Amino acid sequence: MLLPLKFCVFSAKNNQVQRPNILCWAFALKTSVADVICAGKVKFIWLAFLILLPEVIFCLDDASTFKKKRENMVKTQIEARGIGDKRVLAAMRDLPRHLFVPQNLKVRAYNDSPLPIGQGQTISQPYIVALMTASLELKNTDIVLEIGTGSGYQAAVLSYLVKEVYTMEIKEALYKQATERLFSLGLNNIKTRHGDGYFGWQDDEKLFDCIMITAAINHIPPPLLGQLKVGGRMILPLGNPFSFQNLVLVTRGVKDYTVQNITGVLFVPMTGEALK
Repeated sequence: MLLPLKFCVFSAKNNQVQRPNILCWAFALKTSVADVICAGKVKFIWLAFLILLPEVIFCLDDASTFKKKRENMVKTQIEARGIGDKRVLAAMRDLPRHLFVPQNLKVRAYNDSPLPIGQGQTISQPYIVALMTASLELKNTDIVLEIGTGSGYQAAVLSYLVKEVYTMEIKEALYKQATERLFSLGLNNIKTRHGDGYFGWQDDEKLFDCIMITAAINHIPPPLLGQLKVGGRMILPLGNPFSFQNLVLVTRGVKDYTVQNITGVLFVPMTGEALK
């Protein structure tokens, strides 16, 4: 039978989002031909071919357009602002950001701005995603905890660069959507969880190389600091959750930690225990 066109155009394996491939559709069509011939209905397959061919061409053309937008986003919004980490640039050049935003906002997915994703949350501006990711100086052996899954885009970017990503989302609807989205893209080094990220990934007694908080908070959560390895790094928007914040990089020492200011930012508030 004919395979779903969406599957043919967007699938992922080994953390690399595959390019649209007409051979995928052709293989499905070939399989269908064999089935139909056996049933003595050859004419039907030609009718299906004529009906579906324009849609296939449209899908491929659409994917090519988004690819060009990604390349332009990386060049003009990220590289032009001084982000030079080649691995981060490659990940954001490859990952289809438009799959992480609501359908009615896909045409704006590569704009130089955050976008609403529902539940009062946003997908961060591409430059901020790149800046936070690059600031952590990630290694491919790192295990990273993200607080605030949102659409799943930031977790997906991280998954290209590290061994494992653990990500938590307090909004159940967003958690379910992001989990399904990440699974459909084949990003199998990401583990998702519904819960209050203020307390971190508690039950495994796991220590992380890096922690990323993607919502504003007015203090560094002690439970998260306790789940950071000595020498580990945490990046977060620190300050008034209802005003502007400073993006800071926290490095944990043996007995203490240091805080480095990076730039001014504006994030939505971290909810749950953080606001109590």
